[in-house]
Amino acid sequence: MKGLKITIGDTALEVELLENETAAALLEALPFSSRASTWGDEVYFSVPVKVELEEAFAREVVQVGDVAYWPEGPALCLFFGLTPISAPGEIRPASPVTLVGRIVGDPLILQKVKGGKEVRVKKAR
Repeated sequence: MKGLKITIGDTALEVELLENETAAALLEALPFSSRASTWGDEVYFSVPVKVELEEAFAREVVQVGDVAYWPEGPALCLFFGLTPISAPGEIRPASPVTLVGRIVGDPLILQKVKGGKEVRVKKAR
């Protein structure tokens, strides 16, 4: 399994990556650091990768625990609940994203993350 270890302040989590070009580009860019931002129940941060939306993995609605690349950022988005534009029963990103993986374990660990915290991303062991 290929994955990422993401540390945001004192919160650490692992992401199991899908097999796609966007996930491969993220792996190539490792390690990198950024600053966390929040938008509803989403944590996102800029990444040093610039790729187009990957049609086969593009989503306008995501699930709790999904990890996606937002081409307009470019940013990596970690979803753990509703965003400000979500409709009842769905989690909607600001615009289409490329699904790149899933959070291993409980995504609600992200509830304690505050904007501005340092983000460190490296390859999971």
